[in-house]
Amino acid sequence: MRLEPGARFKTRGRTITEADVVSFAALTGDWHPQHADAEWAGRSRFGARIAHGMLVLSYAIGLMPLDPERVVALRGAETVTFKRPAHIGDTIHVEGEVAEVRPLDASTALARIAIRVLNQHGRAVAQARLVALARAEPAEADGGGDAAAGAEPVAGSEPVLL
Repeated sequence: MRLEPGARFKTRGRTITEADVVSFAALTGDWHPQHADAEWAGRSRFGARIAHGMLVLSYAIGLMPLDPERVVALRGAETVTFKRPAHIGDTIHVEGEVAEVRPLDASTALARIAIRVLNQHGRAVAQARLVALARAEPAEADGGGDAAAGAEPVAGSEPVLL
């Protein structure tokens, strides 16, 4: 599939669990009481423990239908805005659109992808503009890949297989 500006996608959902939040805190060392202390978090503006913003962003990237034969690397996040908290038990999914594809050289291009991370109520918990380094032409298919499992097109467009 060709990577083209305007191509849109919507991913499957993923529920954020207690184990996810605790594991992320352990891996990163981010034991802020908003994530790790139920008593403290209960008195906070959010009224409960919430997922780390970077956990939400990491899950969003993991949900995206990135074809490993096409995507070389995530190059950056130009903008990230956390709109509202993602609570333990929330189910998030990603809706995105390829904003731009710009050739770097004969074999690679930069793809800018605008994403919104939505909870089960359809409310945005985060939005970002990501930049991926992609091969200019997809590698020869091996015939068995399922890189976009769980991704579906939005309003008649095909899933983005970067």
